[in-house]
Amino acid sequence: MQLEEFLTQVRDRGEYRSREEAEHVCEAVLWVLATRIAAEEAEELAARLPEPLDEALHLDRGRPEPFDCDEFLRRVSVQTGARPRTAEWDADAVLSTVADAVPDRQLDHLLTQLPARYAEFFGRPDRS
Repeated sequence: MQLEEFLTQVRDRGEYRSREEAEHVCEAVLWVLATRIAAEEAEELAARLPEPLDEALHLDRGRPEPFDCDEFLRRVSVQTGARPRTAEWDADAVLSTVADAVPDRQLDHLLTQLPARYAEFFGRPDRS
């Protein structure tokens, strides 16, 4: 998926006012996700996303931090300056678009690395 197509989908899903706002939210959500998943998983995901959004998944860090969905949303809200409920909206807009950009097999593998509730953000609420 090309950058403009990705950002347009995020902008439409999140009902953002501008491309810049959509890009900022993407970077924030992807950066927080990168702190939660293994480095190899982040690299594989980054390979499927358009530049410069893939850069948010490239972190100099150690092990992933095992935090739950509430902490994920709190961290997204800190990155975006939004309220936690808005952070949930942001996560849904970005990660459902990520789900459209990566093959199902890769997404399924990623979701096995996360608690089941994360699947909702990727538009896969029926994952068990």
